[in-house]
Amino acid sequence: MALGVREPEASGQGLASETRTTATSVSSAAGSRRFLLCLYLVGFLDLFGVSMVVPLLSLHVKSLGVSPVVAGVVGSLYGVLQLFSSTFVGCWSDVVGRRSSLLVCILLSALGYLLLGMSTNVFLFTMARVPVGVFKHTLSISRALLSDLVTEKERPLVLGQFNTASGVGFILGPMVGGYLTEVDGGFYVTALICCSVFLLNAGLVWLLPWKETNLSRPENCGSADEKHATVPIKSEGTLQGTSTTLRARRSERKAQRPWVGVLSALKDMKSLMFSALWDIFLVRLMMGVAVMLYYSNFVLALEERFGVRPKTTGYLISYTSALGTLAGFAVGPILRLYKHNSYTVLLHSSALTCLLLLLYSTTSTVAVVVCSSTLLSFSTAIGRTCITDLQLSVSGAQASGSVIGVGQSVTAVGRIIAPVLSGVAQEISPCGPPSLGAALALLAILIMSLGRSHFSRHRSEKLKPE
Repeated sequence: MALGVREPEASGQGLASETRTTATSVSSAAGSRRFLLCLYLVGFLDLFGVSMVVPLLSLHVKSLGVSPVVAGVVGSLYGVLQLFSSTFVGCWSDVVGRRSSLLVCILLSALGYLLLGMSTNVFLFTMARVPVGVFKHTLSISRALLSDLVTEKERPLVLGQFNTASGVGFILGPMVGGYLTEVDGGFYVTALICCSVFLLNAGLVWLLPWKETNLSRPENCGSADEKHATVPIKSEGTLQGTSTTLRARRSERKAQRPWVGVLSALKDMKSLMFSALWDIFLVRLMMGVAVMLYYSNFVLALEERFGVRPKTTGYLISYTSALGTLAGFAVGPILRLYKHNSYTVLLHSSALTCLLLLLYSTTSTVAVVVCSSTLLSFSTAIGRTCITDLQLSVSGAQASGSVIGVGQSVTAVGRIIAPVLSGVAQEISPCGPPSLGAALALLAILIMSLGRSHFSRHRSEKLKPE
């Protein structure tokens, strides 16, 4: 009789517990989605502010009265600083955490644009580029944060959506900057507005619902709850729990001296540079330089080859930028079509990019230029997402910030190399830079084809049941 009385009570308690669990899961899913949307807004504001200023930099430095050679040296300063800082900032974000590193990078970038708004001589202009060149890694840290939060299967789709949101900012920013530059002191006004946008972004990062993610939990390894919380939870539509290895490394680093953490970050950088990722980084460099060569003399080449006015070319660039943004939505369906094989998608998109660069170099009609530019916007956008996902897949989740930081260093090397190669190739022909880009893309395809067994073996290990 006693058991008969207690059984309904236990059943009722179980039902109430199940109801609370379901409500918690729904609340967690809603919080996860809200956090991701806030990160997308961070990416949008970042490129919106930057793209207001960047198209005007070359005009402003020339207006300061310096020679073209000095203007070129000053212009390359950003790429050089990015080269030497991106990997270290990525490793640093692994050590101190995504929130702190993201806030510091946004605030110091805002300081750089504030100085840029007061740069009435080339010395102040150069000084303004230093904090931006060193700390403008906000998008890289945001991508590393996204990779920490979502499952490996969801990661390409989420990164594609993040790139799409950022791309919208890159489309709207030049329009606003072009309008503001028409007023008196337009460049200075634009730079100060960009600084304000970055300060707004810092406030948004500060107010993000970090408590709704596992990244914000206090890391008390002595509690029983924390030990259970360290188990990774990967479910569709919810944020991924922090891995045991990553949490253990962070807990260990908290007990270390600051300079010990820095040395640990430098060791991570060295191991990544000489790891199995070297061929992926080499492919990233070649494909990046190939696309940069295409854009390096795009306006001048169209004017010399077809007599197209720069204003019309600007419309074409905006059109392709918008298409590149829309291409982010195609990443998910394409990866599902390829059964989430990022390597094959990257190989095919690189082959398409190579063919389109060659077609653009040899065409004699504007219609073909528009067609090749349209398809290039899709192939390059999909390739960027796949190369990032491939880097993270091969390296694992324990040092995602370091991996993305090294990738950004490789891109920075491309920003330094591409202008030099473009100048040399353009001395031969206006078609020289894109033709050289097609050759580099072909070499990248050859490297990927030779390394097919390496990537296939890694993919089979990833798919192997534990």
